[in-house]
Formats: sequence, C-alpha cells, structure tokens
Amino acid sequence: MNAEDRKIPSHELTYARLRDMVLFGHLEPGQPVTIQGLVGDLDAGMTPVREAIRRLTAEGALLPQGNRRVTVPRLTPSTLEQLAFARLTIEPKLAELAGARVTPALIARLSGLDDQVNAAIRSGDISAYLESNHAFHFALYEASEAAVLVAMARSLWLRFGPSLRVVAGLAGGASLADNHARALAAMRAGDLEGVSEAMRNDIAQGVDQVRAALESGAV
Repeated sequence: MNAEDRKIPSHELTYARLRDMVLFGHLEPGQPVTIQGLVGDLDAGMTPVREAIRRLTAEGALLPQGNRRVTVPRLTPSTLEQLAFARLTIEPKLAELAGARVTPALIARLSGLDDQVNAAIRSGDISAYLESNHAFHFALYEASEAAVLVAMARSLWLRFGPSLRVVAGLAGGASLADNHARALAAMRAGDLEGVSEAMRNDIAQGVDQVRAALESGAV
C-alpha cells in the first residue's frame, strides 16, 4: 500500500480494487469466485470484502451464487440493448458538455491518454487498453461538471466493461476507426457537435463488437 492509498479508508480502497477487477475484466463474466479467494486477491479483511461485494451487487456488477461465491453476470442481448441505449444517450451529452469546457491542459491530457490507448493496441496489451480507454472517457466526462450523469456513466461501464475485455481479445483494434482522434480534432476546432458525434460513434463501435460476440456465443 503506497502513501496515497493509506489516505483512503480501507473499505473504500477494497471497494475500488474489486470494482476495477470487475471493470477491467479480471473477473470474467460467468466465472464464479469465492469470497475467501477475493480476500486473498485484495489483501483485505473479510468485512471490507463483504461490504465491497454488497455495494457492487447493488450496482448490478456482481451476482451472489451461494456457497460464499459471487460472479460477474453474463450479458444477455436484452441487457446489452438497454446498456447501449443508456450509454448512447448519456455519454454523448457528457462529451458535448465537456467540449464546452475544453482547455489546452485537458486536450493535452486526453491526447496523452489516447497515445496510451494506441500503444496498448499496437502491443496487444488488453489490460492496458481497457484501463487507458476508460481513463480517456472519464477524463473527458468529468470535465463536463455534470456529476449525476458521470455517476450514471460509471455504473453503466461496470456492467459493460467485463464483456469488452473478452471482445478486445477477439478483435483487431488497429482496424477500427479512431474516434478518440476525431473527438480531439473536434475539441481543437471548438466543434461541440463533432465531439459528441465522435464519442457516440466510439460507443456504438464497442456495442457492435459485443453484440457480434454475443451472437457468436463468444461471451
């Protein structure tokens, strides 16, 4: 635990670590894990682990299985379509709101994160791709100063992210349109509609990948 982590209450740190395990697909959809195993993986006590599980279960990110086991729910076609509708409604609006508050510092930060996304794609590092892609989206969304919508977007990503990891291992990311670059170009041009449209296309691209994987039985 580093100095920064020590400033965070242990139960919040445990929650954040377990949330990231779900969000970035370290727990695969449908794969049951024991609570005792999570205690070891998270290097935390039983009480904070149970509290983290309770919170993530309430958020729909974990599903109790009995026998002291939990699992990440598998996406169904119906759930995917609901998530797609919500993400395509909320996140482009966040991007538009953020575009109105763009600063050179934000563009520089987003550009650096997009470089990390591209480097991860080139090297085939799925974990680095998922983490840098998430960081890009939420660095942009948080600039919107729309806290309610950002919280909704975070909840949606918890349900969508685990399946994206599986898809990222199946698809060739280098062949996909670089909507992050398009969003950055629109920001530099002061084109709010262009920022929103680029992020809408980016989300739709990911949804289409997951939908195709569901139809093929890959997830």
